[in-house]
Amino acid sequence: MTAAERSHGWDPKTLQAAVLNHVTLGSGLRLAFRELGEGPPVLLLHGWPTSSFLWRGVMPAMARTHRVLAPDLPGFGGSDKPTDIRYDFTFFDAVLDAFLAAVGAEGKVGLVGHDLGGPIAVHWTLARQRTSRLALLNTLLYPEFSTSVRDLVTMLRTPTERNKATGSDGLARVMQLGVVDEATITEKVLAGVWEPFDSPDSRLALAKAGSELEPSGFAEIAAALPSLSIPVRVIYGEQDRLLPDVADTFSRLKRDLPSANVTSVPEAGHFLPEEQPEPVGRLLATFCAERAPRPGMADVPGPMSYEAR
Repeated sequence: MTAAERSHGWDPKTLQAAVLNHVTLGSGLRLAFRELGEGPPVLLLHGWPTSSFLWRGVMPAMARTHRVLAPDLPGFGGSDKPTDIRYDFTFFDAVLDAFLAAVGAEGKVGLVGHDLGGPIAVHWTLARQRTSRLALLNTLLYPEFSTSVRDLVTMLRTPTERNKATGSDGLARVMQLGVVDEATITEKVLAGVWEPFDSPDSRLALAKAGSELEPSGFAEIAAALPSLSIPVRVIYGEQDRLLPDVADTFSRLKRDLPSANVTSVPEAGHFLPEEQPEPVGRLLATFCAERAPRPGMADVPGPMSYEAR
């Protein structure tokens, strides 16, 4: 557990989800991860610039029926942050393979992706055919990037701008822009985001991880999405200032994949798991526990409602 995660006043289950474990992959790469619960495995993938810390309040509800695994992807959180590799889809596909093998998660797995974790989750799903069901939160999927995404990628590839974007002030601003109520992003939350990036090399790795997923991989995703035959659940905050075209993204997904169940949350922004962790956890827990439709059955869309209790 990091210093930022101590004495937060969390309930015991959330506190347990905050404990960082570590595993070394066959490649020698060391990954940090959080684990809670027993049962069928579900993998939670964070995005930029967060880590498994993002899921700490979501995991308890899901862990009642599942083994919930939330890794810090390479370049993030408590995991290794190499600067001499390319953070492309092939790399992340191999990392997920190795991580699941290292923690003994065999066979089919449920998969949840947020932000950058979304395309990583979908690409792995399409490449490996091991995903039992897929949930996506505020993410990007298609090669036609919005202006905000193109601007961020350019910034992360430009040394002077990169240093600003990955410094403490830059990361704080990203987190604050990603929520409706900036008071949600407390000093403790900021510390949890910032602590892993206290060296120039760690910030370089963060920049690389946020800018090296190749457009061709997004094109592969766009081409293959209509053929996806597993249950798909979408939950997104409508007031997303970091991915302002997120509603268009998921409208397009719904056209490509009519069986997808899409829920929008009016009073939430980009970092939905940070703003509404318990309701999101309940929705994901329900989705993961649902019985998959039998072959040949028409998918029945779920309710387009959201209750933040």
